[in-house]
Amino acid sequence: MALESLLVIIIVGAVAGWLAGIIVKGYGYGLLGNIVIGIVGAFVAGLILPGLGLNIGTGIAAAIIHATIGAVILLLLIRLIKRA
Repeated sequence: MALESLLVIIIVGAVAGWLAGIIVKGYGYGLLGNIVIGIVGAFVAGLILPGLGLNIGTGIAAAIIHATIGAVILLLLIRLIKRA
C-alpha cells in the first residue's frame, strides 16, 4: 500500500468518525478514536450497503459519506451495547 493511500484512509476515517460523532451526539472518541471508528465504519458500510443495493459512487466525498454511514451504525451499536 502506498503512503498516499494510507494517508487518504486516515483522513477519510478521521472526517467520517468526526461527522458520526456529531450525528450521534455525545460519542466523540478524540482524534485517534475517530479515525478508528471511521475506518471500521467504512468496513461495516462496505458489508451492509451493497446488500441493500445502495451505491454511493466513487471519489473522496463518496468515501467519506460511505464511511460516515457505517460509523453512525457502529456508534449506535456501541450505544446499544453500553445500555444493555
